Amino acid sequence: MTTPDLFDISGRTVLVTGGARGIGRMIAEGLLRSGATVLVTTRKPEAAEEAQRELSRIGGTVHAIAADISTEEGCRDLAEQVGALIDHLDGLVNNAGATWGAPFDEFPPSAWDKVLGVNVKTPFILTQLLRPLLEAGAGATPSGPSRIINIGSIDGLAVPNYENYSYSASKAAVHHLTRHMASTLAPSVLVNAIAPGPFPTRMMQWAIDEHGDEMNEANPLGRLGRPEDAVGLVTFLLSPASSFITGTTIPLDGGLTTTMSVNLYDTEN
Repeated sequence: MTTPDLFDISGRTVLVTGGARGIGRMIAEGLLRSGATVLVTTRKPEAAEEAQRELSRIGGTVHAIAADISTEEGCRDLAEQVGALIDHLDGLVNNAGATWGAPFDEFPPSAWDKVLGVNVKTPFILTQLLRPLLEAGAGATPSGPSRIINIGSIDGLAVPNYENYSYSASKAAVHHLTRHMASTLAPSVLVNAIAPGPFPTRMMQWAIDEHGDEMNEANPLGRLGRPEDAVGLVTFLLSPASSFITGTTIPLDGGLTTTMSVNLYDTEN
């Protein structure tokens, strides 16, 4: 296999949840440009119609599906819609997520139910429901096993600067769920996670507006993530080049978490 073949994902069929905006949209656009058939989900029908129009301009085959996957019923509805469109899946990118911020003493119980439900329970239920399609895709292309990519966060790797307790806990859970699922689903499905740092998305916009300069200065590479950063790593994990990797969580943060240091002692005093 030549080097270009190692990273070729043309002809692959990939579902990206929450693919109408944010990192999910970046991924969906990149996969379309690489020749993949892409299905994206979003909660509202009007958002699905808009995503269908805009993504179709890129070319290739795209299906935008409206489904509220925050509920078990919505997950089943999505699985049925996907099954009506395709007969196999080569990749599932569990990207849809929710967050919540509030001071510790004001953090409500409902924030735990909502965030852990969408961020942890939904990827698990969707994988259960879509497993037959994923296993039907295993070996259907030269890329070999089908792939699941769970989108975690660096907030699940290190204590964040924000009071988003249920979000950070949920992302740490996603990273461990990735390992557990990888053990169960091998060898027909490979399961890995990506832990993004700050990217210019609507979810992060308030933080960028208020602390953008400090965020850049704190990063070893001096910048935020770019669409091509997310697309490049997802493409690698979907391609034959990653066929011997499963159960990993890869930080996508410019080295922010892997090079951070803590000064435990003030040596000047």
